[in-house]
Amino acid sequence: MMNWNTLISAKRFGLEEFHQERHENRSEFQRDYDRLVFSAPFRRLQNKTQVFPLPGSIFVHNRLTHSLEVSCVGRSLGTDVAKAILARQPELQNSYLPEIGSIVSAACLAHDLGNPPFGHSGERAISTFFSEGKGMALKEQLPAAQWE
Repeated sequence: MMNWNTLISAKRFGLEEFHQERHENRSEFQRDYDRLVFSAPFRRLQNKTQVFPLPGSIFVHNRLTHSLEVSCVGRSLGTDVAKAILARQPELQNSYLPEIGSIVSAACLAHDLGNPPFGHSGERAISTFFSEGKGMALKEQLPAAQWE
């Protein structure tokens, strides 16, 4: 059985000196979500197009909107999972397990950060450039562990 008390931690590296000053109006997991929302990389997602080919039409919006929508669904699913686990293991009520909805929501919010242009097709093109194209010239300049 999983030990949820060791899997989920509210400790944030580099923020230890602020913990005494914090008010308990938000959990660390809610703060993670907020940090993402106010970050420049997340805001830049508004300039990236997200295309959904649906039968009979093509639905287009930006990745910021898409990430917010995914985050809402993730929060609901995470909350449902936490409720199901707590129903079987009520002794975990005072753990961080009830925060799974916030944790999944933040992960969903960040899921498109750092993606290359053109999504998975762009990722394959970049990979091919380095494995078969002119990018192979860089292989000799890097240690083997870095190349992999």
